Amino acid sequence: MTSRRPAPIVANRIVIDRRSPMPLYFQLAQQIEEMIASGDVSPGMHLEDELDLAGRLGLSRPTVRRAMQYLVEKGLIVRRRGIGTRVVSPKVRRSLELTSLYDDLVHSGQRPTTTVLSHRIEEAAREVAQALGVPEGTPVVAVTRLRRAMDQPIARMSNYLPADRLEITTDSLEQQGLYQLLRAAGVQLHSATQVIGARSATSAEARLLDESRGAALLTMQRTTYDDHGVAVEYGSHIYAATRYSFEMSLLSG
Repeated sequence: MTSRRPAPIVANRIVIDRRSPMPLYFQLAQQIEEMIASGDVSPGMHLEDELDLAGRLGLSRPTVRRAMQYLVEKGLIVRRRGIGTRVVSPKVRRSLELTSLYDDLVHSGQRPTTTVLSHRIEEAAREVAQALGVPEGTPVVAVTRLRRAMDQPIARMSNYLPADRLEITTDSLEQQGLYQLLRAAGVQLHSATQVIGARSATSAEARLLDESRGAALLTMQRTTYDDHGVAVEYGSHIYAATRYSFEMSLLSG
């Protein structure tokens, strides 16, 4: 018995504009997201698979896969081997509020201070280039800062931005959060993907964060996108686990 493919509930309504500066994957993801928000595509419905969508829309499979992964990370769809791609119940969704460590410390009543350790233009290494979606070697603004709260070191933050996107000074980086500067420059922050992990501190990291060698560190890599789906910032941060933790709310399905 052969399984039937889902009806083309998505492909027939998608319009891809190849002249638009908006990335193709983001055009696809955004239109599916709008269908889900409006109820045109309801919870429990199965979407076409990547290969079928790619063929119907004239897109490459990696482009469609990236769009699907974006929707997975936003909690809008789930993908299961043997089951396919399905829209999830709205109560699984969580609103994404993009805040920086500076914002978090201010809102919690602490007194953040920042020391800029380095601020320069450099060629994007492979990891940075992949995160920002630019060719390796593209000029980027590279900033490394030490963030303190209540006179104690909390985090070392390394951030990378396209060199043509934002002009920032060392003084402004010490006085304001990076997201504040981006928003002030008219950048509309839309979403982000991030990976949180943990490891032991090196000797240099321990000295910088006033910890013992081998102390536990929290790590975070985040890529932030604007409202056109363009990566505007990539950050690689380490946090002293004795003074900082990540918190998230989880809802049952």
